[in-house]
Amino acid sequence: MANLSLQNISKQYDYKVILKEVSFHVREGERIAIVGRNGAGKSTLLKILSGELEADEGVRIVEGDLEIAHLIQKPHFKEGQTTKEAIIEALESLNTAKERYFEITKLLQNNPEDKNLLREYAQISNFIDHHNAWDLEAKSKQVLETFELESLQDRFVNLLSGGEQKRVALACLLLTKPDILLLDEPTNHLDVQMVEFLESMLLRSNFTLVFISHDRYFIDRIATRVVEVEEGKIRQFSGGYSDYLRQKEALLASLAQSHEVLLKHLKAEEEWLARGVRARVKRNEGRKERLMEMRKLAKQNPSIIRKMSLELERERKHFNQEEGINRKKMLFETKNLCVERNGQVLIGNLDTRILQRDKIAIVGRNGAGKSTLLKVFLGQIAQTSGSIERGDVKIGYFDQHREMLDDSKDLLETFCPFGGDHIEVRGKSMHIFGYLKNFLFPKEFLDKKIGNLSGGEKNRVALALLFTKAYDCLILDEPTNDLDIPTINILEEYLQSFEGTILFVSHDRYFVDKIAQKLFVFKGNGEIVESHKSFSEYLEIENELAEYRAMSAELESQKAVCDSQETKDLDEKESPKAPKKVKLSYHQKRLLEILPQEIEVLESEIKALEKLLFSGSLSTQELQEKSAEFEAKKALCEEKITQYLELEEQNIK
Repeated sequence: MANLSLQNISKQYDYKVILKEVSFHVREGERIAIVGRNGAGKSTLLKILSGELEADEGVRIVEGDLEIAHLIQKPHFKEGQTTKEAIIEALESLNTAKERYFEITKLLQNNPEDKNLLREYAQISNFIDHHNAWDLEAKSKQVLETFELESLQDRFVNLLSGGEQKRVALACLLLTKPDILLLDEPTNHLDVQMVEFLESMLLRSNFTLVFISHDRYFIDRIATRVVEVEEGKIRQFSGGYSDYLRQKEALLASLAQSHEVLLKHLKAEEEWLARGVRARVKRNEGRKERLMEMRKLAKQNPSIIRKMSLELERERKHFNQEEGINRKKMLFETKNLCVERNGQVLIGNLDTRILQRDKIAIVGRNGAGKSTLLKVFLGQIAQTSGSIERGDVKIGYFDQHREMLDDSKDLLETFCPFGGDHIEVRGKSMHIFGYLKNFLFPKEFLDKKIGNLSGGEKNRVALALLFTKAYDCLILDEPTNDLDIPTINILEEYLQSFEGTILFVSHDRYFVDKIAQKLFVFKGNGEIVESHKSFSEYLEIENELAEYRAMSAELESQKAVCDSQETKDLDEKESPKAPKKVKLSYHQKRLLEILPQEIEVLESEIKALEKLLFSGSLSTQELQEKSAEFEAKKALCEEKITQYLELEEQNIK
């Protein structure tokens, strides 16, 4: 049983209390999301759970010999280590276990009654079974393919991007399949396709999981319980993110009026989530019904698949056309815009117009060219060919690296560079503390140096600074990275009330669904598709299209095999040299029918014997007898399998 507990845990740094008398229990099969503001103690809680950090008070209880693996926010790798070497190192304990397994197998041939060897043999067999580690070469190859690491396997891990390093670290952890998996921001820097794959793998593999995340769709799909860390205490809520919102709203409604602002944010959040999901479900009902019906008929008629694919393609490429003359101010217009870098086409023949009050999300895989497009609009990168026309537009830019901040300055100097304690916020004078309070900064932060802030806190400063100015257009590159959910809610509120144009790059599906009215989807090799659908709906259609393409390819492959077989049969029939098919005798036909059942019975008996042998309940005499029976049945089973395969092959010829 994968049980891990904390009892009355307390932790503080200097005078700041992080956790106070916190009790927390992880049960086997649970998937627990930890949420809360940056600096509330989420990562501290995770480190205490993993055993990496000692609590000041309280007890950490681990039941049984648990294997606990921890993915930190910024993974560390050895200097000069390649991706392939990192994967091999992750498999070291499994390789060692396999080597020991084969050693014990040889030793047992000479000492079949050695109880210590039999006990160790059982333990190692169970360990290898649990980790599905009998064919490690195939397993590591599959993980390299799945996480798209094949092209990176000979590169030094420390020189990879943040997203690529995160993929390597995740691959290493998931390969080992620990009893309890602890993940700190697993989706940060991952593109949407990789996040969807991670969701599927975690659900399919039934991991016991504790994770920190600000990706609300990820929490909603994965979590069976949400734990909120706030002011040194934890609150626990059953279910995913939408369940957490409902339960938290009910809780706050019964508390003092000081929670009114937070209650308002939560209520708006829940209403939006419910409205968005209901609308999407309603929109998709008809299409889903057609899909299910067509799936039933698909195997009978491949043309139905092609028809459905075309219908979905039309849905994907559908545009909301402006009626009449559009009188909105034009900010950018591109014609046949192309950008190439290092021989790779990132943007190919882009024709588009960006108008006043457009809210456009730029989405796609990492490295596809999304940030490059933003820099083209900003004039920081020149196009390879084609043209871009920029209107008279004042642009506010937020970049991933927060280059607008000076680490040597404190918050007061950053917002009031010419002295004083008041700032102009879009034409209105405000006290610096009153303004920064909206971005969840307490008063004591005013004299803190930017360089001493966390990544999430720096992002909050950069966004707060951005929103003090009046702009026609905001260009945002991954604005939600390192932000906690309360801050993302504040950001969303500002963007929804912003009357200008917004162009932003993001992998946060929830954030994109909430803000964007239109998508620029980078498909790869320079292709950019424009869509007015929500990001979630677009991804659903893409996944369905991929499913139909795979089904179509499978049917085409089956048809090709059938055609080839028909041609072969015809040739053999017409050829005078074609050998006659040797018919099976009645006895052989009878064997072909009954052998599968006999093999199935033997395999069941072998499994039962194996369980009995490793139970530790047998005497020495019984152990010897059952071991002999076990080996005899295994040999008989292998013999019958060989016989069946030979007969089957003879029958096909």
